[in-house]
Amino acid sequence: MAGEPTSVRAQLREFFALSRDVLVLSIAMFAFSLGFQMTSRYLSEYMVALGASAFVVGLYGTVSNVISAVYPYPGGIISDRIGSRYALTLFGLLSAIGFGIWLVAPAAGALAVPLLFVGVVFAQAWKSFGLGATFAIVKQSVAPERLAEGFASTETVRRTAFLVGPLLAAGIFVLFGPAAVGSMTDSAIVTAFGVILAVAVVFALLGTLAQHVLYDATGDDYGKSFAGVSQIVEDLRTLPAELRPLLVGDTLVRFANGMVYVFFVIVVTRFLGVGLSMELPILGEIDLSPQAYFGVLLGIEMAVALLTMVPVAKLAERIGLKPVVALGFVVYAVFPALLITAPADAGVLALLFAFSGLRFAGLPAHKALIVGPAEQGTGGRVTGTYYLVRNVVVIPSAALGGALYGGVSLPGIGTIGSPPLAFGVATVIGLIGTGYFLVFGKDFAAASR
Repeated sequence: MAGEPTSVRAQLREFFALSRDVLVLSIAMFAFSLGFQMTSRYLSEYMVALGASAFVVGLYGTVSNVISAVYPYPGGIISDRIGSRYALTLFGLLSAIGFGIWLVAPAAGALAVPLLFVGVVFAQAWKSFGLGATFAIVKQSVAPERLAEGFASTETVRRTAFLVGPLLAAGIFVLFGPAAVGSMTDSAIVTAFGVILAVAVVFALLGTLAQHVLYDATGDDYGKSFAGVSQIVEDLRTLPAELRPLLVGDTLVRFANGMVYVFFVIVVTRFLGVGLSMELPILGEIDLSPQAYFGVLLGIEMAVALLTMVPVAKLAERIGLKPVVALGFVVYAVFPALLITAPADAGVLALLFAFSGLRFAGLPAHKALIVGPAEQGTGGRVTGTYYLVRNVVVIPSAALGGALYGGVSLPGIGTIGSPPLAFGVATVIGLIGTGYFLVFGKDFAAASR
């Protein structure tokens, strides 16, 4: 009735800019993000436990970068042509297959590590192929001036899975870990991670089913047919001008992060070897291995992200998107240097990962800045083009980081490389990218009002 106060539910829907399709997308995001965060953040540890070297871990990161570069553009084309519902259903099934391949890999003996490379080709399907579709759904469902809030709603739900997933993984590692603080054996790591992967397969299948049944495809935008390589060139040429400074700065920041991202877990579990032992009033004494404590650190990181993401997205409406995006870039850039120079202290690491959570606060504004200038019906294509360029440049970052981390032999010079060198170079590159965006980056009127 007129004059009645708005219900709490209606206020929440208004605040988070949640349409039905964005809600369904958020549910699917939760399921897939839970599975992917339970697995991907620990996969380097899994690889080392199966016998992989630092360079092979870095090479895996580069293969993942190749997929991140190649998948979004055709994924955007597919979603614009057949609609988001069927595209995301296909991509979800492929991801479930990928988790399954990772699960059975240890049974292959000497081929276990190569199978992990095969698995990532499938596992990243929903995350990377579906990138354009997820952007397009938000763009077609939310008013232009509220894009940052719309992305904040999906990011908040997705990042909740980033919080729950690692904590669930940490609990599984506790079940299979040592009785006192200490690093787990490689065989125990493989066993525990197998349970984690089985859970990931289940969530991937549930997410696929939910998005296929609940998503209303009647509002999908359909773009033009794909014209081949000439269309890629044309899409690159006509990329909105507002995106170009963002693309340069973002690419440098992500290259820096890509150099060391796969080694975060190894730094905590093997380089620093930090677990947690403490006495709690009700639970009594808690002893966490470094592997389990890494999951807790990821949970702390995501808790900060969840607490700050929506308020910062609201702030972006007042001060513009650029300052908020720049904040995220700064955190991305300096975190590697802070982590590698940190003392082997559980409390210090908790503070560092809480600080790292601030990098996610700028993601909704960042996504709004990417898709906002796109014309209606081209959201998937513009997003795919942007990520194609960025991720192609980022491809060699993990291999370079792996070579610097483990050491590379140069004729006449000797072996060069160490974990501090790899992480230090990453921070320098990240700061250069941040500085470039601060100088040349722009807002666009529709998003910043």
